[in-house]
Amino acid sequence: MNSNDTSIEELDPARLPAHVAIIMDGNGRWAKKRLMNRIKGHEKGSEAVRMIVRACRAIGIKYLTLYAFSTENWQRPKTEVSALMKLLKNFMVSERRELLDNNIRLITIGQTKRLPDDVKKALYETMAVTSDNDGMTLNLALSYGARDEITRAVQNISEQVKAGSLALDEINEELVSASLFTKDLPDPDLMIRTSGESRISNFLLWQLAYSEIHITNSMWPEFTKEEFISILCDYQNRDRRFGKIEE
Repeated sequence: MNSNDTSIEELDPARLPAHVAIIMDGNGRWAKKRLMNRIKGHEKGSEAVRMIVRACRAIGIKYLTLYAFSTENWQRPKTEVSALMKLLKNFMVSERRELLDNNIRLITIGQTKRLPDDVKKALYETMAVTSDNDGMTLNLALSYGARDEITRAVQNISEQVKAGSLALDEINEELVSASLFTKDLPDPDLMIRTSGESRISNFLLWQLAYSEIHITNSMWPEFTKEEFISILCDYQNRDRRFGKIEE
């Protein structure tokens, strides 16, 4: 993985976000502006995925979560959904060797059972062969919706209370966090959304409570490593107080 050492040296390694989450938005609009089919935008967007994974590994980001496909995305035209599924399967196969070579573990959150069988097979195989990697964790949010995630957590906790294995006064923030899809991950320190849209779009609603948020006007296919490093520099200049005041 090649990196621009000069640019990366602008960052303070001690103040890097441990976990970066990204809403990759704007593939379709990027294509439309260029009089292309929306699918071409998704294809170009997959190149940006490869770039951001490499950049995070080179910089030293430990966790990267990418909002790849939401529960609402199933409502898109069938041709577009099929194209997205094909791209996802191809990514699982084509990037498997690079993930292994660079010590990157692949995990996923969401209703992955809804994915087509061939996509699930490629996804689970890549997750299995990278499961022992510990240099970085790449987390793909697939068929994911935060409200669904929280609803499932509430149902799980309610079942424990009903069974008598959990008392009401034992329910706290830690228990809720441990009941979410992301129970094995730290909350994101930084959330980036591309394409200039200023909304969270049902993404990690619980986990983003104190994340720093950066909105960029760049469409996802045109997002660059240089802009990512610039955003990280901005993050390092922010004062994160978590609701407290400076002493």
